[in-house]
Amino acid sequence: MLHTIRSRSTATLKGGKGTSRITLGIGDDCALLRPRAGEELAVTTDLSIEGRHFRQEWHPPESVGHRTLARGLSDLAAMGARPVAAFLSLGLPQEMTIAPEGSKAWVERFLDGLFSLAAECNVPLAGGDLAESPVAIADIVLTGAVRQGKALLRSGAQPGDGIYVTGTLGGSAAELLALEKSPRSFAGCTQAGMDHPHLYPQPRIAQGLWLRKQGLASAAMDLSDGLSTDLTHLCTESGVAAEVDAEALPLDPGATLAMALHGGEDYELLFTASASAKIPIRIAGVPVTRIGRIRKISIGQPQIVLLTKDKSEPLHPRGWQHFTG
Repeated sequence: MLHTIRSRSTATLKGGKGTSRITLGIGDDCALLRPRAGEELAVTTDLSIEGRHFRQEWHPPESVGHRTLARGLSDLAAMGARPVAAFLSLGLPQEMTIAPEGSKAWVERFLDGLFSLAAECNVPLAGGDLAESPVAIADIVLTGAVRQGKALLRSGAQPGDGIYVTGTLGGSAAELLALEKSPRSFAGCTQAGMDHPHLYPQPRIAQGLWLRKQGLASAAMDLSDGLSTDLTHLCTESGVAAEVDAEALPLDPGATLAMALHGGEDYELLFTASASAKIPIRIAGVPVTRIGRIRKISIGQPQIVLLTKDKSEPLHPRGWQHFTG
């Protein structure tokens, strides 16, 4: 199995563009990375644990591999970083490495999904580890490069800024609900597609790079835990408050307002920009929607307010939070 991963990773390194950024990949004790002059490295890591982040009876192995990589790539996109290399550590029960007759092993199909997205986003697998484990665990480390001092951060939003999101919201939560009700109907979803926002989320690398290069975003992050929770994080880091227009939210077909606000795992970009900034309605082919505005913190007032036709109400963080029960 290690030989299979190594050979596929080597093919990716040789076949990818701009791989001079990796001077030594899989095969030695460490990988060697070489960022361009004037760049700094962005590093992120994410765990995918069976029973918590995916279930074998719900998620095709290709989807698990895709999602494992997409989560880290989404973090790089949020900072406007160019992907450099990925590192994957896998812990698997032995049966997941054995191929059923006439089929591929679970781990082979997992790698099909991961390498497909890696090729699409031009990010080679440069290292990692494989071990036997009682439960399936995938730990992904992503490195990216960004011009020194130019990374998009959560801490730059200012009162008066507009609040924007890419794509649509709530699609992942809606598909997860459908998956829970009828997992067999998704058994054949073994390839990425825009119509499967939960199984095959699309990291917004091109959009993050565009925002960073244009210098239009004052703050940014990705939507992994739900809009209500992630916007709270952004406001807290920036020391500001916010208003969200409920009617402006770009709901994914089939999603409810609650799914868009709290569902999580949309992996879209959430960013702010000054009122004078000219934000296009599409960035690299993906729709961009203004959903609200940043305001000053007022003592005794909620940090985030949801505005509807008839009223305003506090928008509390009700997205995903670990260890909350």
